[in-house]
Amino acid sequence: MGLVSGTCFAQMGNTVTCVDIDAAKIAKLEQGIIPIYEPGLEEMVLQNHKKGTLRFTTDIAQAIAQSKIAFIAVGTPMGEDGSADLQYVLAVAKSIGQHMQEYLVVVDKSTVPVGTADKVKAAIQAELDQRGVTIAFDVVSNPEFLKEGAAIKDFMFPDRVVVGAENEKAMGVMHDLYAPFMKNHDRFIGMDVKSAEMTKYAANAMLATKISFMNEMANICERVGADVNKVRNGIGSDSRIGYSFIYPGCGYGGSCFPKDVQALAKTAKDYGYTPRILDAVEAVNYDQKRVISDKVITRFGENLDGKTFAVWGLAFKPETDDMREASAITIINELTSRGAQVIAYDPKARHEAESYYLKGNESVTYVDSKYDALKGADALILVTEWQEFRSPDFDEMKKLLNEAVFFDGRNQFDKGRMAELGFEYFQIGV
Repeated sequence: MGLVSGTCFAQMGNTVTCVDIDAAKIAKLEQGIIPIYEPGLEEMVLQNHKKGTLRFTTDIAQAIAQSKIAFIAVGTPMGEDGSADLQYVLAVAKSIGQHMQEYLVVVDKSTVPVGTADKVKAAIQAELDQRGVTIAFDVVSNPEFLKEGAAIKDFMFPDRVVVGAENEKAMGVMHDLYAPFMKNHDRFIGMDVKSAEMTKYAANAMLATKISFMNEMANICERVGADVNKVRNGIGSDSRIGYSFIYPGCGYGGSCFPKDVQALAKTAKDYGYTPRILDAVEAVNYDQKRVISDKVITRFGENLDGKTFAVWGLAFKPETDDMREASAITIINELTSRGAQVIAYDPKARHEAESYYLKGNESVTYVDSKYDALKGADALILVTEWQEFRSPDFDEMKKLLNEAVFFDGRNQFDKGRMAELGFEYFQIGV
């Protein structure tokens, strides 16, 4: 999020300095090596770095001295109790207070709980007091609404820009900054700081709720003999509901929905309110990640020794290499814990799986093409709906698989058509 934001601001003519304490990451960026996969990002980074409008450094003092606005865009990982861990946000705030020399607008871009701006303000002020200096500053909330895999487009052509500020001066600075992104229509939404902080969590919680609701409908459909794909078409045609985020599947993952739903629930409980819907959304999603592995176990038995399964897709969604909270992790670990071997293919997330998320799982083999994954496998499991999986060669698939057994965790194909093609085909909610 930080790299995308900085790069897009530079694209609009601003001079941007990206700061990180990881010297190796900064060195790679200076060499044009991008640490994440995001469509369109690499070209934009290289272009603006070459022009000198996008810089990279570990020297926060120098970066602050050259800036009028400082964005805090560090991670807020989930703590053991479900709360957002603010240690990195507050560490940056402390550094800002140690080095700022003149009026500065400090922007919380990270997804943070309601009340974080107050903590950031206090952390900065404590450092200024310790230095014995009086410097005016404002803390602003500007939550991001970027979809991984479409982050550049989302930033350059935003649906809305939400900004929470305490005064007109800070609000004006932010409006001027975002004005070039809203030439056709002013999508700038100004509000108080706490409402802006809440807006991000409310948005993600609503989207996660739609996903879990549809997955619950899928589970009911499967039991009563209905087809959730037809039900989805029936309800999606209602303009009050729409088709977005009502596709049944094997659960949501990523850096936002799981963390933000739990963090919002924790905040509610801290204030004495039991968030029953949020708790249910999380519970449904936890179970949904196990639906596909349960289907495999029902088909092949509890003991999977001697069985090999091909897995198409490791990332939590297409067009990203992000595997945080990915359903593939749960599915693969469940199958291999029962003795199975897994042959996995993903166009972008292989390195993430090998080096971190499935590191140490010696029952997983990685290959470089979707068809290589099928060789000698007893069944195929589709987990991530990458475009290259939408029109495969079904005849080739049947030749390579030991059995024409296909578990589709994203309901990509028609069950009747798959039966005609000779597949034993398992979907969710059908």
